[in-house]
Amino acid sequence: MVFDYIQKYPHRTKQILGISYEQLESLLNCAIKRYQEIKIELQSRKIRINAAGGGRKELLSIQEQVCFCLFYLRQMPTFQVLGMLFGVSKTEANDTFHDWIPILRDILPSSLLKPCSNNESDLLFVQEVLTNFRLLVDSLERIQGKRI
Repeated sequence: MVFDYIQKYPHRTKQILGISYEQLESLLNCAIKRYQEIKIELQSRKIRINAAGGGRKELLSIQEQVCFCLFYLRQMPTFQVLGMLFGVSKTEANDTFHDWIPILRDILPSSLLKPCSNNESDLLFVQEVLTNFRLLVDSLERIQGKRI
């Protein structure tokens, strides 16, 4: 699997996911924390009929799910291919991706701009924070299958 490969060859993380291994570790820590917060919040509102811990177990660990989303965003395979690479079905791949995208949007820096767009002092703070980082945009435009 892709996550196992990255664990074995951390120096190849940037090629596969577009971020360094250290950035991946940091993102995983944030993602796990946010996922657990969301899970606790959902559990507190849930009305239980069955005991906790029942139901189908997840096929991928939290780390694998985050890696899965990053791999999809970097490589853009079909969900069928993505599922094959991560050992899940096409439907599970689609569901996993769409479950994690809101969480990743919430914890990644670009999400800072949305809530502060109406508040100038917050916007100035975010601009100051972002000036301390180097922004790299990887984009490739295609017209009728040809690179421009």
